[in-house]
Amino acid sequence: MKFSYHPYSYPLARPLITHHGIWSSREGIIITLEDAKGRIGRGEIAPVSWFGSETLSEALAFCQQLPEQVTENLSKEIPASFPCCQFALESAMFHLDHPLLDENEFDFQYTCLLQAGEKALEQLTENVQSYKWKIGVYPIEKEQNIFLDLVKSLAPGSKLRLDANGGLTLAQSRQWLSLLEGYQQIVEFLEQPLASCEFEAMLQLSKEYNTAIALDESVSGIQQIVNSYNRGWRGIYVIKPAIAGSVSKLRQICLDFALDVVVSTVFETKIGRSMSLYLAKEIANPQRSLGFS
Repeated sequence: MKFSYHPYSYPLARPLITHHGIWSSREGIIITLEDAKGRIGRGEIAPVSWFGSETLSEALAFCQQLPEQVTENLSKEIPASFPCCQFALESAMFHLDHPLLDENEFDFQYTCLLQAGEKALEQLTENVQSYKWKIGVYPIEKEQNIFLDLVKSLAPGSKLRLDANGGLTLAQSRQWLSLLEGYQQIVEFLEQPLASCEFEAMLQLSKEYNTAIALDESVSGIQQIVNSYNRGWRGIYVIKPAIAGSVSKLRQICLDFALDVVVSTVFETKIGRSMSLYLAKEIANPQRSLGFS
C-alpha cells in the first residue's frame, strides 16, 4: 500500500483549562493508505504527551522514516511506546473498508464539556442531560461554591461528572467526596481525583465513599488498563482510544475484562473520532454517555 502523511494544526474554538494548564490548539498528523485497488483509508495521530503518549515530534519522526510503500503488517511492528501511531495505522486499515462517520450518525448520548470555574454556569441548557466540569483548577472552596450553584441550576434529570485531571490532594479528594455524598442522584462520578502514581489511594477511596470514581490518566494506555484491572480496579474506565494504542488489542481487553467504559475524546478531527465511535459501539457502557461533546 502507498503511505503518506500530512501534519495539521488548528486552534480550539474555546481553549480548555485543566489542572495541567491551558490547551489552546490541537496538533497532529493525518496518515493515508492507498491499496492496489485504489481504495483510500485514513487514520489520525493525535498525541497528548502529558497523558503518556508519544510526542508530536516523535510521531512525525516515525512517519518520516517510513517508506512510501508499506505492508499490512506495519501496525503490528509499531512499538507500544507509539500508541497514537498504532491507533492511526489500524484506523487507516479499517477505513479501507468502512466509511468515515461522525457522532450524528450513531445513536449515542453525549456529555457536554463545561468550562472550568464560574463560566460553567453560563453554559447550562435545558436540552442537555449530561455535563462534565473540570475541577482542581481554582481553590477548592471557590469550586465547591460554584458546584452548589451548578446543581441548583441543572435541569431536572441532568447528570454531572467532575474531572480533576489528577489535580487534587488526598485531603481535597476526601473533602470533595464528602460533599458529593449528598448529591448521589446528580453526580455520576468523580474522575481521576489523584495522580496516576496514587492508584492505591484512589482504590481505597472507591471503597470508602458511595460516589463512583473513574480512572482516566491512570488508564491512558493498554498496559495501564491491564495493570489497573490486575490491581483490583472494578470501577469506571474513561478510555481515549486515540491515545490508548492498538485498536484490536484495546477492543479485546475491554470485552474480555467486561470493563465499565466511558469512551472519550482527545479533540481529534473527524478522522480519529470516527474510529473511536466505531469502537465505542463495542466497548462503551451503553448506560453512560460518551465524552465527545
